[in-house]
Amino acid sequence: MATLLRSKLSNVATSVSNKSQAKVSGMFARMGFQAATDEEAVGFAHCDDLDFEHRQGLQMDILKTEGEPCGDEGAEPPVEGDIRYQRGGGAPLPPSGSKDQAVGAGGEFGGHDKPKITAWEAGWNVTNAIQGMFVLGLPYAILHGGYLGLFLIIFAAVVCCYTGKILIACLYEENEDGEVVRVRDSYVAIANACCAPRFPTLGGRVVNVAQIIELVMTCILYVVVSGNLMYNSFPGLPVSQKSWSIIATAVLLPCAFLKNLKAVSKFSLLCTLAHFVINILVIAYCLSRARDWAWEKVKFYIDVKKFPISIGIIVFSYTSQIFLPSLEGNMQQPSEFHCMMNWTHIAACVLKGLFALVAYLTWADETKEVITDNLPGSIRAVVNIFLVAKALLSYPLPFFAAVEVLEKSLFQEGSRAFFPACYGGDGRLKSWGLTLRCALVVFTLLMAIYVPHFALLMGLTGSLTGAGLCFLLPSLFHLRLLWRKLLWHQVFFDVAIFVIGGICSVSGFVHSLEGLIEAYRTNAED
Repeated sequence: MATLLRSKLSNVATSVSNKSQAKVSGMFARMGFQAATDEEAVGFAHCDDLDFEHRQGLQMDILKTEGEPCGDEGAEPPVEGDIRYQRGGGAPLPPSGSKDQAVGAGGEFGGHDKPKITAWEAGWNVTNAIQGMFVLGLPYAILHGGYLGLFLIIFAAVVCCYTGKILIACLYEENEDGEVVRVRDSYVAIANACCAPRFPTLGGRVVNVAQIIELVMTCILYVVVSGNLMYNSFPGLPVSQKSWSIIATAVLLPCAFLKNLKAVSKFSLLCTLAHFVINILVIAYCLSRARDWAWEKVKFYIDVKKFPISIGIIVFSYTSQIFLPSLEGNMQQPSEFHCMMNWTHIAACVLKGLFALVAYLTWADETKEVITDNLPGSIRAVVNIFLVAKALLSYPLPFFAAVEVLEKSLFQEGSRAFFPACYGGDGRLKSWGLTLRCALVVFTLLMAIYVPHFALLMGLTGSLTGAGLCFLLPSLFHLRLLWRKLLWHQVFFDVAIFVIGGICSVSGFVHSLEGLIEAYRTNAED
């Protein structure tokens, strides 16, 4: 009897030990640590004498006690700063497939029941980002760059396509069996891996800051272009451009109460289709005036002072790297990602080049910052109203993404948070969370009022964050993480892109800033 009692006590002690071990392992797995080797993982499995059903129940208990909001078992919360948005106004991307994807083996990340998208759907998302409203500023870039501006549109497409591919390559590593496995799930995770082990969070913070700047500047540009288009559509009304911007912001103020983008995404999809129709109408009008095209105005010259601004405008129109990791993780066939990037950027290059050239040939030296302002009054009002509607319905997407990054960085629950959480236990938005959102909307209004220059703001943003996220960081991360596996020509391409991107970024930022200061002084004198 005593022997039987000792045997039962020993079994209970072993079970408790294994439960504690499983809890600790689960906790470290959610923190980002993994077993060093497959043998170590097998060792833990052999130590656990519980049956399979009990281990599954234990895993469910751990997930419940941790209070994970995700519905998928074993799913990891998104990395801080991992955002899913489209600047061009398309529907939001589905939740990140982050760690469900693995090439080769079944993958070390579980959960294959999330909805996946096809290569065509992924291409639609990329097209929405790089064929959005900001194409309207490209003819202005040709005004200051001539044929070199057209070459830059092609060059930027090639480079952005390449950096998008190498950024995705940084998500993968080879395991001990030589199989390529997805071990990272976001731009932030790649940046953190590059700065580890000395500064494990520095890279993610840099990327987060760049993301916030680009997202907020995108929101500002939407307000600026709305005020600009309405003012030029109805010049007879006693309403200034600043007043139109205030009216547009009043319409956008309900964005502060957004909890999701389901309703907005439906309208955004319609607006994206409308935008393509508007581009076709503009091109059709330009073709109707083909006899008057000013071919002699397009020359092999550059305006040294203003051409760097054009570089920022062109680069900003191609930025899509922020959401590419999430997009690739949600594809049904990740192997089709490279092909998708090729045809989307080829199509974007052709359409942007034709649109910019045809529009510039039509108006030549009279080309304005927003090309639709050159249209005749009867057509301009109709086209601009559609564009304003698209801008207003596109605003919530980058706004919501910027708020998400700020809330996760500053207000998230945990020891790293600087401020209390924005949401209460019942899921309601607290007062300071609402204040943060309203302050962000008001900030975009103030910037649009005091800096109402679409092309200069676009060039500044493209030079500051666009070049960094599209040129500098992907090439640097590629060299840092995959140095031993790169061929000499890949190293050459990465170094060349980094150097050229750095020069263009600095020169574009300086000249855009000078242009804004000059424009501000001119407005103050007037």
